[in-house]
Amino acid sequence: MTDLQTQLPTLAAEAKAWPFEQARSLLKRLRNMEKQGKPKEGTVVFETGYGPSGLPHIGTFGEVVRTTMVKTAFEALVGDEFETKMICISDDMDGMRKIPPTVPNPEALEPYMQMPLTAVPDPFGTHDSYGEHMGARLCAFLDGFGFEYEFLSATTCYKDGTFDPMLLKALEKFDDIMKVMLPTLGAERQATYSPFLPISPTTGRVLYVPMKAIDAEAGTITFEDEDGTDTTLPVTGGNVKLQWKPDFGMRWAALGVDFEMFGKDHQDNAPIYSRITRILGENPPQQYVYELFLDENGEKISKTKGNGISVEDWLKYAPPESLSLFQFQKPRAAKKLYFDVIPKAVDEYLTFLEKFPSEEPKRQVENPVWHIHGGNPPAETSPVSFALLLNLVSAANPESREQLWGFISRYAPGASAESQPLLDRLAGYAMAYYRDFVEPTKTYRAPNDQERVAMTDLAKRLRTWDGEVTQDELQTLTFSVGKDHEFENLRGWFQALYEVLLGQSQGPRFGGFIALYGVDETAQMIEDALARK
Repeated sequence: MTDLQTQLPTLAAEAKAWPFEQARSLLKRLRNMEKQGKPKEGTVVFETGYGPSGLPHIGTFGEVVRTTMVKTAFEALVGDEFETKMICISDDMDGMRKIPPTVPNPEALEPYMQMPLTAVPDPFGTHDSYGEHMGARLCAFLDGFGFEYEFLSATTCYKDGTFDPMLLKALEKFDDIMKVMLPTLGAERQATYSPFLPISPTTGRVLYVPMKAIDAEAGTITFEDEDGTDTTLPVTGGNVKLQWKPDFGMRWAALGVDFEMFGKDHQDNAPIYSRITRILGENPPQQYVYELFLDENGEKISKTKGNGISVEDWLKYAPPESLSLFQFQKPRAAKKLYFDVIPKAVDEYLTFLEKFPSEEPKRQVENPVWHIHGGNPPAETSPVSFALLLNLVSAANPESREQLWGFISRYAPGASAESQPLLDRLAGYAMAYYRDFVEPTKTYRAPNDQERVAMTDLAKRLRTWDGEVTQDELQTLTFSVGKDHEFENLRGWFQALYEVLLGQSQGPRFGGFIALYGVDETAQMIEDALARK
């Protein structure tokens, strides 16, 4: 057993990383329940929800990965005292309010408007219903990242009796629930509101209708169906569903949820969810509100607008661990999520991964990679940064990853695609990112007189270089040239090198670039740039 594993419960009790803070708050909640005479029985439940009207997206990933981080921190804190599990529930009994434009033959779904998503035929032809298809897409999405979870269908929970006890309790507490909900509604909505939404026996649609009668003893509601007849249905067995706010609280109560996080757009409604749970006789879970992402213009990211990055977009250009890091960092701060953040996230991940083995246990549990990798980060790292790879691709313009490895293996002798699989993946990502984002925006400029003289000098010194080919030695050389030619700001000297040679205003340490690209090759690049008109 490592020092970290031995000290983990103690470290978890003091660690400042936000997943540990949430884990301790959750444990405090459980201790308070014990004091109230309601000790937690069975498994501690972490829940995430999914709206299956659209495909899983970056918000879905963020909610699951962050919840997983809290679950891992909680397990480190409590050891064997509690069993844990994560539930991912699909709200697939919601009525279809609009037809997604991405489905095949959307007009064929028009007769099924307002029907539960699990009663709508699957337009893709792979499952019995649209809701089941989207649930399978969610599971495939989560499985692709190796998440551990239990999938639940809301339709199944309504129909198989899982929700029945709380639905009957909700009927018994109908007036109390109405007292919570009515003040949140406008006058017109108040007149027709009911927390229960019956499924019409005649049309199969989810009905937003007032109740004519409720019978808590019989467990039934009476309403006017779409054909004008008064209809009585039991609230159990999948005959009704709840409005979304009462449904949230009922689900917490029925499933014994202990922890759930959600976006800031739910923050105002969270007290309502909790009050519903208490009305039903259960304690609401520990809750964590995270900020929503912004696009590069500072506007809220919207699936409808399409302004932002999808998970699929990110994974074209970077490993999933970098996306997990972006989700881990400052979840309660509004962050811009656009393509320019990807290289920085990748290199920050590599830096944290490289530091981890040499850190003392107290620092290891604060290191993001401990949380990203469930407490067990891999030993592998990369000897080349992503930014440096991008600049190498910019200079070498390789047609294949194999050509790129010709430069990499010179910089890191003995390294190969087989021995450095992470670096090999990064090489492929760098080529894709360069092709789509760097190359279209490259703008070369001519050097001014001072820069031309200094670059000529640098090329000459590289041609006669007989020192060590290391990034530190070559960085010192480049620095010395800038100093000898009396650049007032040496940062401007290095910026000039990137703008003149690579057509971009910034990059990694230039000495590292020379070591990777090659001393003679860099000299030739400078000479070619100076000869360019």
